[in-house]
Amino acid sequence: MSTDYKEKDIVISSRVRLARNIKDLPFAAMIQEEDSKKAIKLVEGALNNQDQSMPSFNKVEVKDLNTNEKRMLVEKHLASKEWSKNDEAAVFIRKDENVSIMVNEEDHIRIQCILDSFQLRRAFDIANEIDDILEEKIRYAFDDKYGYLTACPSNVGTGMRASVMIHLPSLTLGNQMNDLIQTLARFGITIRGIYGEGSQSLGDLYQISNQITLGLNEETIIRNLHSVIKEIIKRERNVRNEMLINNRIYLEDKVFRALGILENARTITVEESMKLISLIRLGTDLEIIEQDISEINRLILSIQPGILSHTYGIPITNKLDNTRAEHIRKILGKNNT
Repeated sequence: MSTDYKEKDIVISSRVRLARNIKDLPFAAMIQEEDSKKAIKLVEGALNNQDQSMPSFNKVEVKDLNTNEKRMLVEKHLASKEWSKNDEAAVFIRKDENVSIMVNEEDHIRIQCILDSFQLRRAFDIANEIDDILEEKIRYAFDDKYGYLTACPSNVGTGMRASVMIHLPSLTLGNQMNDLIQTLARFGITIRGIYGEGSQSLGDLYQISNQITLGLNEETIIRNLHSVIKEIIKRERNVRNEMLINNRIYLEDKVFRALGILENARTITVEESMKLISLIRLGTDLEIIEQDISEINRLILSIQPGILSHTYGIPITNKLDNTRAEHIRKILGKNNT
């Protein structure tokens, strides 16, 4: 299964997450402060003993963060909202920020690797390598019949959740998402919003992932999801081509209106900007306008409230919408020079 960089027009990123629990420690819902600290020390000790040629990790504890710093980690997909609510939790972040290890979230340990574009296989290989490093020093809760034991029954087995962040503006414009969601559910695949479970879609971005881990090995899960994503990409591209052929003026008008607003707005919410940037990204993919796709992807991340607030050193208030508009104008202007 090769890396599909040619799919980067639709697939933003690929993620593999491995859920693990520590043998003889109570599950996270019942764990006490002393055992929470023990879990953090065990992970830290295992990482400190890894091969010196491996990239190092930085430890971040929830209790040391302010509200905005927690939010920024969630927006960067380095930690979850549930993790950020637990003062006894920590996350170990690799310096390249492609790998993070949450400790004391829903499970004792959650290893995740996120890579650009369509790289599910590579993301799994990296996450699995980290898992092997931890397992050398930590005894996992494992059952010969059921596999890795997890807090949520849906994760029992491999404990693996594979997902992609995918951009589906044409299927959204064509009101085809509900049909897609229902179809995928029959195959054990789920669609969530930009920040996973319980979140909404922003900018026509969706997380698509496996629901079932029990009875399947990691290779099968990745292969099945890879095939499903290929079909979704094909479907999105077909709708894009139909729109270009049958409604080109309508499509061009939406793209150029979006560009006009973003290049001139003096204040803009994250919801409106994500909606308009989605059209800019679509227009770039279809060569209606010229923009740098990689820069557009970075823009999507940089306008999120926590990240934007941190970048400019200002609080999250209504004035942040003014800063967001200025930031977008600057980035789009740079792309056009």
